Amino acid sequence: MTLKERIQKTQSAPVTFSPEFYYPSRVADQEALQQLLQEHPHIRVYDELGSQLRELVKIQHPTRRLSEAETAAAVQAHLNGVPEEQYGVWVYYPWTARLVHLLDKPEFIALRTSRNMHKITAAERDVLQEKKIGVIGLSVGQTIALTLAMERVCGELRLADFDAVELTNMNRLRTTVDNLGMPKVIVAAREIAEMDPFLTVKIYRDGATEQNLDSFLTDGGKLDVLVEECDGIDVKILSRQKARKHGIPVVMDTNDRGMLDIERFDLDPEYPLLHGLIPPIEDLSTLKHLSNEEKIPILGPMAGMAHMSPRMKYSLGEIGKTITTWPQLASSVMLGGALVTDTCRRILLDQLRSSGRYYVDFDQLIQ
Repeated sequence: MTLKERIQKTQSAPVTFSPEFYYPSRVADQEALQQLLQEHPHIRVYDELGSQLRELVKIQHPTRRLSEAETAAAVQAHLNGVPEEQYGVWVYYPWTARLVHLLDKPEFIALRTSRNMHKITAAERDVLQEKKIGVIGLSVGQTIALTLAMERVCGELRLADFDAVELTNMNRLRTTVDNLGMPKVIVAAREIAEMDPFLTVKIYRDGATEQNLDSFLTDGGKLDVLVEECDGIDVKILSRQKARKHGIPVVMDTNDRGMLDIERFDLDPEYPLLHGLIPPIEDLSTLKHLSNEEKIPILGPMAGMAHMSPRMKYSLGEIGKTITTWPQLASSVMLGGALVTDTCRRILLDQLRSSGRYYVDFDQLIQ
């Protein structure tokens, strides 16, 4: 096969993001797994179930350190006669051709979140597991989605973005160069699945639009929090209008001076969109396809231009001269992931009930 043919084959491969589950305790799954391995001999197989079981019994005996013999005995007691190779679940990731042996969902979650205790209690973890969070915009939003998943602040994530990964995104978007050209929602959904295959992830590859926003917010149960991180001014406004209609709180990080916005439409259905900073616009369709330069007069009040960092203010004046769009730094984006995740968790656990604009400005805090 020539290089060109290999490229075409790679480009035509199915763009999947959902792993496949095979339960060794089920005869049908055993047969399906054997067939999968026979048909795809290049699949790499990873079996570290034994180490997971040892970790599991250790967290079940926190009052003392078990010896190796005691750990082995506790593992056998836990298996209760089930052979290790028939325990748990095999998870297959088609996009990387990897097959991984894992604990099944309840034990996997208990073990993966065990180092959260008691910053997040077991009862709180169970509450969060029933929550749904939507993220619009998977450039800045990718880090937020991954942090939400890593901390397991919800049981379902909905991701919306129409764009593909470009090399210029990789100054702040966590991915690898082989994902260039891949839809951002797919990249994020795959990484979440590789971290935690039991999290429900739903994607909207067209991004958030006037046609699908109600579906994004409500299908399969209403979102508990909307995280808005898109560049389109029309979607920024429309998503808030619809979130307010459905009583869904909105959280947004702007990654300059650690600026965070919280709008509690769930507590106050009359709360003004973005604290009243959105100018009156009769026809949102006029905001579509604006250039970055054209967005600035409208985005200025919304983004708090008067309070931006000096370098961001300077950069905005350089758009179309020395740069093509506003800058975003990985350090600021990572901070945003932390700010949004912490805020969402507190909202979902009813530990935070305020609306407003907040700053975590390193230049002011660390001098």
